[in-house]
Amino acid sequence: MSHSVVDLIGVTKVFGAETALADITLSIKDGEFLTLLGPSGCGKTTALRIIAGFEPCDQGEIRIDGRPMAGIPPESRPVNTVFQSYALFPHMNVFENVAYGLRIAGAGKTEIERKVADALKLVRLTDMSDRMPARLSGGQQQRVAIARAIVNNPRVLLLDEPLSALDHRLRKQMQKELKELQRTLGITFVLVTHDQEEAFTMSDRVVVMNHGRIEQAGTPREIYEEPANLYVARFVGDINVLDGVIAEAGSGGYRATVEGVTVFLKTARPFAVGESVHVMLRPEDFRVEVMRDLQDYPELAEKFSKVLLTGTVDRTFYKGATYDVEISLDDGKHILASQFFDEDAETLYFHPGDRVAVGWFEGWEVVLPHEG
Repeated sequence: MSHSVVDLIGVTKVFGAETALADITLSIKDGEFLTLLGPSGCGKTTALRIIAGFEPCDQGEIRIDGRPMAGIPPESRPVNTVFQSYALFPHMNVFENVAYGLRIAGAGKTEIERKVADALKLVRLTDMSDRMPARLSGGQQQRVAIARAIVNNPRVLLLDEPLSALDHRLRKQMQKELKELQRTLGITFVLVTHDQEEAFTMSDRVVVMNHGRIEQAGTPREIYEEPANLYVARFVGDINVLDGVIAEAGSGGYRATVEGVTVFLKTARPFAVGESVHVMLRPEDFRVEVMRDLQDYPELAEKFSKVLLTGTVDRTFYKGATYDVEISLDDGKHILASQFFDEDAETLYFHPGDRVAVGWFEGWEVVLPHEG
């Protein structure tokens, strides 16, 4: 198992009356791609700046490879940062921008030429070493910034929302290239972003932050399928939150009433009889069938393992390979279900006004204590 290369131990940072980080403890493994994910103001960029040495922490400690970083300036830390603005020197060509850190470190001419050539090859800019930044596209400028950051082989590469200025197509391309680059180099990448899809695409592990605290840390799959709380569930994608009440404990879960229907909830979390709970399902977890009449109910109930709600289709939204179906349940709750097109389907299967049965298979739900 990889040892940690960066350790944040009880780190707190306060700006005036605002607490940017509140007692953060986090270990970042050697060679992993870790993303700090959260909305603006959640503390993710502050954490990155503290690791880089641009901000001191008010309490706690930062260690890199076990060495305390208190009092160590940014240029003396084994980390480099790729900024959102690229921060290229406009009066230097690509070669000189990438070579800058090596020259400051006193590297010789032969070493500089070799390392810059290697870095430009990694970011696919070998033929542009003489170009000035003003003659580069946004994606090319980003590649130069990355080459400059990796040329001296840092222990940790910090990326502060580096793709936010790129258009959608180029951003997708750069996500793949960054992940490939990280695997090639084998060094630790720490990315800051507010984009859940970007975090999931590239990361080995995601840390979801909110108001200066860590809400959950885990693999993208763990974060998406097993959210620790309602905040995480809502932040990392569309989620349907159904209201339930625990009726009795059973083997491997609980009998409960959910939106007026009795269901069995599979969960290892402890709940008390009578406790209110949130039952959460992603849109793709739902299975929806048109009900011609009430005689369909028993057959559909069996099909969905006896988990069944009824409602009416409000709207549909075409999304290419899938389409979303907005449904008003009979108790007034609104939900969103994602449906895949049948292989030969040319039109949407559901239409506004359709009476539908909505189900899911037992165990697909996430059950959490009721929050507010």
